[in-house]
Amino acid sequence: MPDIGKLLWPKSVALVGASSDTDGLRGRILRVMRGHHFAGQIYPVSRSANKVQGLKAYPAVAELPEPVDLAVLIIPAAYIPDELERCGRAGVRAAIILSSGFAESLDKSGSKWQDEIRAIAVRYDMAVGGPNAEGFVNSASALCPTFSPVMEPDGLSLAAEGSPVRGQVSVVAQSGGLGFAFFDRGRSKGLDFRYIVTTGNEACLETFDFVEYMLDEGKSDVFLLLLEDIKSPATFERVAKKALKAGKPLIVSKLGQSEPGSRAAVSHTAALAGCHATYRAMFDHYGVIQGHDLDEMVDMTRGFLALRSRLPAGKRVGICTSSGGGGAWLADACVVAGLDVPLLDDETRATIDMHLPPYGSSQNPVDTTAQGVHKVGYAEFARLVSQSPAIDAVIVAVTARSSRFLEDDQERLMRLASEAAKPVLMWSYTLPCEKSTAILNEAGYPLFTNAHACARTLQAMADYRATRERFLRPIKVSRPPSMDRQAVHAELAAAGPILCEWRARSVLAHYGIGNRDAGILARSRAEAEAAAAGGSVALKVQSVDLPHKAEAGAVALGLAGRDAVGAGYDRVLAAARRFAPTARIDGVLVQPMAPPGREVIVGVKRDARWGATLMVGLGGVLVELLGDVVWAPVPLNHEEARTLIRRLKGAKLFDACRRKPAADLDALTELMVRVSEFAADHAERISEIDLNPVLVHESGQGLSVVDALIIQRDDSVGKRRDRAVDVTFEEQS
Repeated sequence: MPDIGKLLWPKSVALVGASSDTDGLRGRILRVMRGHHFAGQIYPVSRSANKVQGLKAYPAVAELPEPVDLAVLIIPAAYIPDELERCGRAGVRAAIILSSGFAESLDKSGSKWQDEIRAIAVRYDMAVGGPNAEGFVNSASALCPTFSPVMEPDGLSLAAEGSPVRGQVSVVAQSGGLGFAFFDRGRSKGLDFRYIVTTGNEACLETFDFVEYMLDEGKSDVFLLLLEDIKSPATFERVAKKALKAGKPLIVSKLGQSEPGSRAAVSHTAALAGCHATYRAMFDHYGVIQGHDLDEMVDMTRGFLALRSRLPAGKRVGICTSSGGGGAWLADACVVAGLDVPLLDDETRATIDMHLPPYGSSQNPVDTTAQGVHKVGYAEFARLVSQSPAIDAVIVAVTARSSRFLEDDQERLMRLASEAAKPVLMWSYTLPCEKSTAILNEAGYPLFTNAHACARTLQAMADYRATRERFLRPIKVSRPPSMDRQAVHAELAAAGPILCEWRARSVLAHYGIGNRDAGILARSRAEAEAAAAGGSVALKVQSVDLPHKAEAGAVALGLAGRDAVGAGYDRVLAAARRFAPTARIDGVLVQPMAPPGREVIVGVKRDARWGATLMVGLGGVLVELLGDVVWAPVPLNHEEARTLIRRLKGAKLFDACRRKPAADLDALTELMVRVSEFAADHAERISEIDLNPVLVHESGQGLSVVDALIIQRDDSVGKRRDRAVDVTFEEQS
């Protein structure tokens, strides 16, 4: 890895393409750089001028009076590769390319030039940012090689305004304009920015290369990231683990989340997969926090910086407010964010009631009334609510338009901030004055002006703490002894690209998934009738060309007796033939009907870049109608699997309700772990796994895998994709 320190902390900088025209980008960059009192040397490089903005200019990097650490390049794209080559020869160790016209353009030459940039950087071991970037800011060294209008030097201080929130934040963004927008919005709210780095096309250095450097440096406490793509999953996973271990939150907005579903998906799993689903799985697994807009992400950053040493242990919130309407508004926002607003315990309520007028309320939200605040102050009510064992955090709704109440309460607020074991957040339903913000920042409270951002921040902090505690807790993983890798490998190697249920069951059974003997493959009506003796059965046509049997009418359920089974056999075969006349049919699977249970889907989808991820969701028809599914990278341990289930919106459907016993989540968890191990062990062969539906029976009664499908990767089965299954059978006895 090249030395990113040479890029972010140069002692001397060459601006290649410098201009005296400060209305243009090339002139603005030099004006911005000179306006922020960078202590190092700045050398303009220009072929057409001897002086640029009063500084001596040089015709080439090789003619500078000393080797420079960093070259800032803003010349036409076609000239960049040659200029970067000259920089390498001159001993320049880092470059940031602000020019556009590379892989982001329609001109094919742009991609070729970007490839040349990458090769040159490798050849000279140069730290190269961009191209198509908007530069960066190092606040500590006052270095601002950027043309962003946000950084115009006229009266701009790089330090936070007012009393800053404690700790430092760094921004790394693939979008230049939005990267500097974080600084623009956050500085006035007390955020202290260490770096703002824009990465552009990321021909060489990528977002998480910079994040890793900053983590290792140890000066950044929270990271704001704006991503269009992650080019190196391995780098992301290494850096995300490092950040989670260090307790340095990564707050990310992933652009381009909307996408049409797969129109040619063979399995339900693939239809529910997608680029964003994979990103979400990775982000959730490593505690990466997803933000929805700039202001929300800035607010989240303020919350994490102020409260990073006492994140909430759960999602139960106590609200105290002098405005009844404000408390109700805040409570609604908490519920939308997935937080609980429970009734306070009797002992805490009795203590609070001593300070309330008759028209106040201590139930939660605690309506202190304006009279109560005048009498006791915000801090005391927050302290009393925080002592309740029924809650994990406190939000205080205040009016911060005037600082008088906060000034009167300042000493108690300071004491509460230092002594409270639970986090206390402030939401102002009026716009705060500068003095109010300064008082709360100094005391260590994050102040919000948006109720939903306040609630979302608390939810994100609770999730982050839970994820980090799981990550840091050693978990002993024991693989079930029944797993037979060699047997699975042999069966997959002998199979075609698609394994319908009767073949998939045999393979999965080697890992204790499902039941190998759940059914008999009948190749004639007589065989079907014989196989069905003794109970109610299901009939399913088995064909690699009919992965969605129900859509073809090739399934019959609840049949009993020879005549019904025989007629059903004829009916499902005829339906399959009508639906797909050329389908290759192996036979009809005759299975005993499974007992009822909650329907879920468990699946695996291999992403070409990220590898295999496991999915669980509400199954059957619901998975198509509601799409309530969650994903995680494989393999999973039991705790991770159980956490994944709890993230489903419909997770409460597994609980006991209306005389219906709770579902056997232990069995579902075990199934998910075994499927994830199967997918991890055979990742080189598996493209998709689809178990849908899985019927989860009542607690202690296990589950039934009702249908199964395995799809192998194209490159793992070679030419066998076009080979028909060599099975013949009689359609009539």
